[in-house]
Amino acid sequence: MTAWYGPGGAPPGSDAERRPEAAGDGPPGPRAPRTERPWPPTNAYPPAPPPPAGPSYPPAPSYPPVAAGTAWPAAGEQHRGVAGQRATAPPAGTAVAPPTSREGWSPSPPTGPWGGVPAPGASAPPAPPGAFPAAPFGPGPVPPAPAGVPPGAAAQPVAPAPSRRRWVGPVAVAVALVLAVVTGVQAYQISRLSDTDRRLEAGQDDHGGRLDDLTKRADALERQAGAAFNPEAIASSVLPSVFRVRAGQFTGTAFVVGRPAAGGGANLFTNFHVVESVWSTGGRKVFLERTGQRFPAAIVKVDKEHDVAHLRTTAKFTGLTTAPSPVRSGQQIIVVGAPLGLEDSVTTGVVSAFRKDESGSGQVIQFDAPINPGNSGGPVINGSKQVVGIATAKARNAEGIGLAVPIRTACAGFRIC
Repeated sequence: MTAWYGPGGAPPGSDAERRPEAAGDGPPGPRAPRTERPWPPTNAYPPAPPPPAGPSYPPAPSYPPVAAGTAWPAAGEQHRGVAGQRATAPPAGTAVAPPTSREGWSPSPPTGPWGGVPAPGASAPPAPPGAFPAAPFGPGPVPPAPAGVPPGAAAQPVAPAPSRRRWVGPVAVAVALVLAVVTGVQAYQISRLSDTDRRLEAGQDDHGGRLDDLTKRADALERQAGAAFNPEAIASSVLPSVFRVRAGQFTGTAFVVGRPAAGGGANLFTNFHVVESVWSTGGRKVFLERTGQRFPAAIVKVDKEHDVAHLRTTAKFTGLTTAPSPVRSGQQIIVVGAPLGLEDSVTTGVVSAFRKDESGSGQVIQFDAPINPGNSGGPVINGSKQVVGIATAKARNAEGIGLAVPIRTACAGFRIC
């Protein structure tokens, strides 16, 4: 509730109540008209525009009611109470409306555009005790009220400026979405690379298995080819049955063939021209030599036309097997002998041809394996370790041309195979 302090307008005990009345206080007389001239603005701001037109409100009646013709106190006395009298509050329950206009109050001095300015020659009223000194140039310009707001209405709160946090959330969501998309793409690429690696590994394993199979097949073919023709294996198998034969002053080669001889011992083949010097003088004794050992042997029978001789020894040796079919051109062979007295010599080649002997003695085998004097009478072996012929001679003025008597011719003449 608003307390009312009576005509003086000052609360009891205030400075206004305790101040003695000024001399000559009384009803104010008529005032001289005041002239007012606009003062230049004291700041750089332009004059404030007039307030917009709005709804008008009727002035509230003064309280207590003022009788007609009652004079208002002079300026500076309107809030001064009667000496010795305290203001009384209005009766309880009586509503007191705040003054909304200047009606019922002494008119304020005319003011300029930027506040009250005293007229020329007039002095400003004294400030009450304890009040702040007035500004040297008066109050500043009052900002205009917003359109549609009645005068005297309370100021509306100003809406706060939009905060920067409003866009932080959307930006964070967008960044999260971008990161999620990038992560998904990377995961997809990694998955594809992993699948590619697995396919490559599977392909490598498959190719590795195929390569292993091919290697095994190649090894098997090599073994088959080696089994078909392996000079080392053939030589190691036949050498124990091949000897160097010494007949007088001549040497050559002889080999054990066929089944064991009657009464024990072994049968051998050689060339007639190897033992011809002994045979022509009536002798029959020759010697077989191998690795420093010497075994006696005898000439049993000869075939001068085919240049073949049959020998027999009492020592026991394993005979070589003869081929059941004739050789073919291109067939691989090895020749074992003692060229120039060098026993256990092995050479390889192929059958060049199977032709007639120019002397008319029958068929001969032509081969390209190197032979020399001392190889005469040695065996010609195929890839199956079978005897296909008896080495006889070589071309005197050419290399790579050797001749052999077919083993079938020798076996047919002596029947010891």
